[in-house]
Amino acid sequence: MSWDFLVPVCVGDLVKTGGINQYLVQDVVPPKQLPTYISRFKAALRSQGPLCILEHFDTGYSVLQHYNSVELSVKEDTLELLLQVVTSLAATLPALLISTSVSAAERKEKLNAVKMSVFLLCKITEALESESHRQSIVTAGKGGKKGKAGGEGLLQWDSEREKVLQALVQLLQLDIRALWNLSLVEEEFISCVTCCCYKLLENPTIGHVKSKLTRDGIIHLLGVLIKKYNHLLGASVKVIQLLQHFEQLSSVFAQAVFVWSTEYGIRAIIGEVIREIGQRSSDELAREGSGVKAFSSFITELGALVPELIIPNISVLITHLEGESHAMRVAVCEVLGEILVRVLCGDGLDESGKADRDRFFDTLQEHLHDTHSHVRARVLQVYTRIVNSKALPLCRYSEVMGLTVGRLMDKSINVVKSAIQLLAAFIAHNPYSCKLSSADLKKPLEKETGKLREMKEKLAGKAPVAVIKASELWAAMEPELLVTVKTVLEPTSETEREEDDDRYVEEEKEAEDDRATAVKIAQYLRVNKYRNAVRLCIRAHSCFPESEMFAALSTLTPETLMNTLALLFKGSDEDTSELSQNLPPTPQKEGEKEEEEDGELKKQEMLVQYLKDTESFALQVERAIAVINTMLYWKTTSVVQEAVQFCVTVCEFSVANSVSGVRKMLPLVWSTDAAIKDAVVQAYKRLYLNPQGDTTRMKAQTLVDNLSELMVDASLGTIQCLEEIVQEFFGSGSNLQSIVVQVLWERFTGKKETSGLHRRAAVLLLGMAARAEREVVLSNLDTLCSVALGEKVTEDFLLARDAVFTICSITDHVRQSKGTPFRLPQDHQLFTRLTQAIAEGVVMEDPYWQSFMEQAVRLIYFLAESPDQLCSRLLQRSARLLLDQVTEGGEINKNAGQMQDESQDPSEQGEQVNCVCLAQLLALCGCVAFWQVSHLERSVSAELRRRRGETEEREEKEKGPSSKAKQATNESAMEEELGLIGASAEDTEAELIRKICETELLAEENLLCAFLPLLVRVCSSPGRYSHPQLTTAACLALSQYMMISPSVCEENIRLMFTVLERSALPVVRANAIIALGDLTVRFPNILEPWTQNLYARLSDEVPSVRQTAVTVLTQLVLKDVLKVKGQVSEVAVLLIDPESHIASLSLNFFNELASKDNAIYNLLPDIISRLSDPERGMSPEDFNIIMKQLFSYITKERQTESLVEKLCQRFRTAKTERQWCDLAMSLSLLSMCERGFKRLQECWECYSDKLTEPGVYQPLLSITAKLRRGAKTQFKAQVDDFEKRLTAVHTRGLENVESPEMDEENQTEGGSSEKTVVRTPLPTRGRPRTKRGQSKPSASSRGDESFVTPQKARKSKKPVITFSSDEEEEEDEEDAVMAESETPKVTTPIARTSRRARLRN
Repeated sequence: MSWDFLVPVCVGDLVKTGGINQYLVQDVVPPKQLPTYISRFKAALRSQGPLCILEHFDTGYSVLQHYNSVELSVKEDTLELLLQVVTSLAATLPALLISTSVSAAERKEKLNAVKMSVFLLCKITEALESESHRQSIVTAGKGGKKGKAGGEGLLQWDSEREKVLQALVQLLQLDIRALWNLSLVEEEFISCVTCCCYKLLENPTIGHVKSKLTRDGIIHLLGVLIKKYNHLLGASVKVIQLLQHFEQLSSVFAQAVFVWSTEYGIRAIIGEVIREIGQRSSDELAREGSGVKAFSSFITELGALVPELIIPNISVLITHLEGESHAMRVAVCEVLGEILVRVLCGDGLDESGKADRDRFFDTLQEHLHDTHSHVRARVLQVYTRIVNSKALPLCRYSEVMGLTVGRLMDKSINVVKSAIQLLAAFIAHNPYSCKLSSADLKKPLEKETGKLREMKEKLAGKAPVAVIKASELWAAMEPELLVTVKTVLEPTSETEREEDDDRYVEEEKEAEDDRATAVKIAQYLRVNKYRNAVRLCIRAHSCFPESEMFAALSTLTPETLMNTLALLFKGSDEDTSELSQNLPPTPQKEGEKEEEEDGELKKQEMLVQYLKDTESFALQVERAIAVINTMLYWKTTSVVQEAVQFCVTVCEFSVANSVSGVRKMLPLVWSTDAAIKDAVVQAYKRLYLNPQGDTTRMKAQTLVDNLSELMVDASLGTIQCLEEIVQEFFGSGSNLQSIVVQVLWERFTGKKETSGLHRRAAVLLLGMAARAEREVVLSNLDTLCSVALGEKVTEDFLLARDAVFTICSITDHVRQSKGTPFRLPQDHQLFTRLTQAIAEGVVMEDPYWQSFMEQAVRLIYFLAESPDQLCSRLLQRSARLLLDQVTEGGEINKNAGQMQDESQDPSEQGEQVNCVCLAQLLALCGCVAFWQVSHLERSVSAELRRRRGETEEREEKEKGPSSKAKQATNESAMEEELGLIGASAEDTEAELIRKICETELLAEENLLCAFLPLLVRVCSSPGRYSHPQLTTAACLALSQYMMISPSVCEENIRLMFTVLERSALPVVRANAIIALGDLTVRFPNILEPWTQNLYARLSDEVPSVRQTAVTVLTQLVLKDVLKVKGQVSEVAVLLIDPESHIASLSLNFFNELASKDNAIYNLLPDIISRLSDPERGMSPEDFNIIMKQLFSYITKERQTESLVEKLCQRFRTAKTERQWCDLAMSLSLLSMCERGFKRLQECWECYSDKLTEPGVYQPLLSITAKLRRGAKTQFKAQVDDFEKRLTAVHTRGLENVESPEMDEENQTEGGSSEKTVVRTPLPTRGRPRTKRGQSKPSASSRGDESFVTPQKARKSKKPVITFSSDEEEEEDEEDAVMAESETPKVTTPIARTSRRARLRN
């Protein structure tokens, strides 16, 4: 073969003139003849094998040249043939590559076949991929309708693409480099294959699950090319290019780089790719279309796959933390998190690893305060993963915890949610304690800190001693001792030896055993008496020949003697414990003792530090709980859900104060948001209704214990919320229900010893269960009566009250039953016990009697037949008991609150009654009166309607078919007539009820009537009847009497408002506000003239009264019972109330009022007038705070424009500098728009003469600063001109600015500005005078043209209520009721639409 095939850069290059021995395509086959040539190609493949490509290359090339015009079958046949050629080459080449006797011609032939077949296969694959992509776009554009040919080709190509990749991988995995000279594979051949791979990666669906096999094939093919064919640099560049243009490839390339670096061992690819990304400048990444999103996603996913391989290149990535792209900052932070979790964790890190870990943690902490909220949120999520993986060092817990608590105040909702999740992870994985309470940790910390202080003082008192080991002492004395040993062992005269023997006879006698001798020798050595020690050692061997310590001296030589002395002085590892005990303490042992003390000190220091960290962590947790508990009522659903989940977590881990959050989220079961309600219900089920236990009974007991803990000291609202959850549990059909009910009855009846609180909790839980199943209580009604309402009922009114509350759960009122009313006869033991307990309690001074009485009277009216008769006898019995107490000389109250019971019996003038008992009797009267009215309007009225309905149904059934036919002929007329008849019947029933209330309830024969004069007398004479409880009960009872009829209300309304104004008791004033609110709903026409007196209580000096007033008025205004007028300014003042809860109530009022159309907009001018009144004396700061909140509700452009004009016009009538400043401040608070600014310019004459005042000039100047932001060029020029005009008038005065010279200047600049300006005259000093015939604006006519607050002298015609002191005129002042002149007159009656008119409409 004389020619070579060179892979062309472009397909068309093969038909052009080539170089010497270069293959050129000779014959490009026309499209119509291609099927014939394809058939020849097939035949040649069968006969010649894969080398047939050398002869039939032109056929494949022709298909490429005419690709758009050939049929689909030709393309498919060509692809199939090329696949067979490549597969055959991959099967036959291994033998050729192994063989050593291959000729150059044969190698050349095989090389050309490989290049030709791979070139054609790659190009036809690219063409099919492009066609497949076009077909998918067309299919999507046509709504899913596939063309016949295109659809089939698309489906076939999806299945054939994987075969192409497998064939190429099989071929290129072989070492085909041997086919080239010097094994240098040409770059064009590699580029041909890689371009095909990258073309396939551009498919938008390559990341889908269905494309997994194709994706894996491309990754492995590129891996082979990178590893064997030097494609590393090209691959890294191509990865960056494709990421920049195809965002969906980030996860694909992350997986590819992971495979290349692990399976193919090409770790350098990670460094190349990361280096390419790291070299991108911040400005380049900030541009749109820079691929920053794909880069960040790629880095994140790669960090999750191979974090350990990114560490060498992390310095390149960290530079992006200072860039503008927040996506890159997020990616780098997440990579750092992966490294910290999976690589730089644990205790086995070296110094370098610890330094890197600390540096990465410092970096993450810095970005908890990143400028972009997304970065802050993701960093918190990274920390959450670190904490969950227990990879956060203990020393950083407190610091990160503090930063996280700070993020709870973040403006971004996502950051707040992430912070809550991180805090929950901190608590769930905290290394300190299962129960975190700073109060419990305080005492142990103080104790251990004191102990540490004592240890330090003890060690400081000791002088530091140099510790010298025994071995070091021996080494120092050994040379001198050896000389002494040799001297002693030298032969001496017999006389000297005898003298020496005599000298040590006494020592020998003293040394009674070998141990004492050894101690003596060691002491000699320590004090440098070496000769004495040596001689004693020699003598010891003769005295104690059997001793192991001296056994080595049987052969007396210098070496054995030195060894024995060394053993006695230093000791050895083989020494017995007895010897070491008998030897004196050596310097080494003293050092060990000091080391032991140092160890104890270090342990104590670690313990104290641990307790300090635990306390710090507990304080942070408590702070976090306090903040997150406030988030339970945020408007953002997702934040509330996270807060609920956090409360569950802290409760499960028994964190201190965790129950507070659990109780606070309980009212959310009434939330209108289904997601929030479901989250709360699931939280309570998880905490309390899924108990753990070995047996069913243990589970039931645990469940009851959990619920009882919640019920202890729970408010009425909490109990009502719990009912919703417990009722759902008992209605769910749980297998624990029957056993739970049994456990509750056992606790209530006392079979199982329990506290009074838990008994009450048990009976309340039974009532909740009865709402789901009435028989739970109804079948055990006798038990309830005997236990809670038995002989000992007066000892525990709280248990009796809760039992009554439970019995109420079986009534129709609670269960809202529509059938025949369920009631019990009057002689039932329940009512006998109830009336007896109430009557006996009247003459007792029990603080819990009244709450029991209220529930008991309610139950009587709900459940008893003819409850009015029962309660009449009850009142009679109670009054008789009280009179008997007086007659028998019962307790005499010696306080100033004693009184004479003149209303019961005039003959008993001299007797005195207990004020508390009388107060309880009056409370009972009021309660009976209230429930009597409620019984008539609810129960009796409902029963009348039910009976009428049954009568009508019965009459309809009795009518025959003929009547039905007649009815059908005149259907429309009959329907109208029937509607009127029904309305008339309802009106008749309502009129009957009203007549009973008006005439019968307070008739002379009715016992209720007897107490009304007493109530009026007690309320109207507070100076005489000054007992607090008596006054409170009388006022409350009188208000309940006033609910009976309009006549009673009208007779006593002045007295009730007198009590509201003049009572010295805050609780009486608060009760009066609530009562008058109810009366306003019931009798609006009577109460309407007294509205201003209700608003006056908003400025009461007692916070509880103000809170009650704003709550009542909020309900009345929002329910349209009261008309919204200028008095709302008193509610606005409460926005700056020192009590935060009152301020929040006021804020809630305006939030709700803002939802009504234009309500706040209509009120704003009047509110500004009232708050700017000099007589009010409000500071500018407070006025600014109030107006800033109110103007935040003005969002419509038209409203803003109108308010600008109205406020500017008010400059004309404002007479004080303070009013000017307030108006200017109000203008600056508006969200000014272009139209509003135009209106401001038009009203220049209104305020131009006030601009010399800084308080007017500065707010108007701030308007121009706001308008200039983001304004267009033309509008900005107008704003600048207006600002120059403002500044000129402010600095030089209006007269100087509006001079003729300025007029000319304005004319040249503005063009059409007027030459003369009508100016508002400046206000004169002192009191303004009015001209004759000129009327002065009145306070009642404050409109848009009037802002002046009248002086006090001009208010003389307005009725003023003056108060007198009850204490000074206690004897003379019998009647404290307002005078007739003080009574407001009815001005605007509120008409109530009749029921007939409503039905007619």
